[in-house]
Amino acid sequence: MAQFDSTREDAKVAELHHREEEALIQRTATQQGYQYADLGDVSIDPEALQLVTEAAARRAELVVFKHGNQSVSVAVRNPLSPTTQEILESFQKQSLEPIVYVVSLSSLEHAWERYKDIKHTAASAHGVLDVDTERIAELANKIHAPLDVPELIRAISSENKADSTSRALEVIFGGALALKASDVHIEPESAAVRVRYRLDGVLWDIVDFEPHPYQKILSRLKLLSGLKLNIHDEAQDGRFTFDVGSRKVEVRSSIIPGSFGESIVMRLLDPDASAFKLDRLGLNARLDEVMQEELKRPHGAIITTGPTGSGKTTALYAFLQSVHSPEVKIVTIEDPVEYKLPGIVQTQVSDGYTFASGLRAVVRQDPDIIMVGEIRDREVAETALHAALTGHLVFSTLHTNSAAGAFPRLINLGIDPRMIGSGFNVVLGQRLVRRLCEHCRVSRETTTEEQKLIARIMDQPVALHTIFDAKGCDQCGNSGYKGRTGIYEAIVITEAVEAAIIADPREHNINEAAAPQNIPNMQQDGIMKVLAGITSLDELERVVDLSKKEAVETTTPEASDTAFEDHIVS
Repeated sequence: MAQFDSTREDAKVAELHHREEEALIQRTATQQGYQYADLGDVSIDPEALQLVTEAAARRAELVVFKHGNQSVSVAVRNPLSPTTQEILESFQKQSLEPIVYVVSLSSLEHAWERYKDIKHTAASAHGVLDVDTERIAELANKIHAPLDVPELIRAISSENKADSTSRALEVIFGGALALKASDVHIEPESAAVRVRYRLDGVLWDIVDFEPHPYQKILSRLKLLSGLKLNIHDEAQDGRFTFDVGSRKVEVRSSIIPGSFGESIVMRLLDPDASAFKLDRLGLNARLDEVMQEELKRPHGAIITTGPTGSGKTTALYAFLQSVHSPEVKIVTIEDPVEYKLPGIVQTQVSDGYTFASGLRAVVRQDPDIIMVGEIRDREVAETALHAALTGHLVFSTLHTNSAAGAFPRLINLGIDPRMIGSGFNVVLGQRLVRRLCEHCRVSRETTTEEQKLIARIMDQPVALHTIFDAKGCDQCGNSGYKGRTGIYEAIVITEAVEAAIIADPREHNINEAAAPQNIPNMQQDGIMKVLAGITSLDELERVVDLSKKEAVETTTPEASDTAFEDHIVS
């Protein structure tokens, strides 16, 4: 006698009930003029699912299962329900046309279960991407060079799992942290999507992957950054945080439209990668002595100059840390606040709070020390110098190619040269060069031409020297370099320099007036680091023009505005 299998029979009954329910819903939908769907047979996009929280979806009895460029596919139990209508209208306000499907309750329950498959949903809604600490540690052990990342990303991009987007981002960010990348670039091309890391100031190709996962990655990053999902032809900027254990890494995201899709660049602000200490900047002995003295002064302006990415913000933060104490009040105006500094009041510019208006407000806050992220125009320059002349120590930056270039730049903005000479304490010019990898650098003797170059820059005869070249090994990702340091020049505002600023503020004249200070210029500081084996001559030539006696050509303040633009690096 055959044994009765109750489990199998129950499954048959359940399947019969499901078919009857679906048939009934399909007839009802057709009669009322709606489309029908069985979500058990539909691929549900995890990114679309997250457009509505699980709680809101259950309350309105709906689910978003597909997201197009200008539309969303929404499965609903009752299209006329007020809570359903409210969510549909919210999509329309975002220029997303809802395509409505009527579905059964069991269909919705099946879809709602997918929320459990998606990690990080709640965190994403608050601009936080949770990254598993153990996973990051695992990645750090696996990833030692840029070539270690492609296999991990390609393996994930070939999968079709609900959490594949999160896992891909985990590898991208984990790899960036392991390799100490400052920026992550994700760039769609005609047949692939390219991921690049900026390592020690240089972009490295990391991996190309198939285009199909990119839209999900883009949507996730937009959600995290608080950006509009339906905007594809405008630039958007945002920021988010991801946690690595107790450590919070800030990410500034920038998205622009491109020929093959939106291009993403993310700046990683990792607190563990930052060294805001004066002795970590790479100042030579003479300049360190100068800066130690200047930072003790109670008032005046200390300005750092250089192009974008030359380490100006790091230098300012090191200055702030050096002067910080419970006895002084420090207020900053930044665009944006990049790193949180304990004990310091940090403010960020916005539409209603500019550098100029913020600076005017800050001086009423009884500060001892003020940091202004950048002097961009006459109003900011005048207000900053006025603060420096009225008892405040002011730190700021200018985009010029040299320390001496700061003075004609300010005069070009309309600042009185006498005010500049009285208000400034010191101007620092800087660049960043890559450090040679100590594990694989190769020593050699200088050539005759290199000896002549070094003698000209150092302004004295030199003997044969041993210098080092980059080679490449597993420790440095075969680049030959690991980490960066600064090369610097500085001009202290003495009576002689002040007289030159007032009489003839061409860079050559200002440099001549500053010569007795015996502070090495940027070329000389770079050569000293080459001779010390810190960097290579090739790397120095990549960053600084060594063909000229001085780093930049001179320019008169009477020249046209166009000539003065040569001092600005955007």
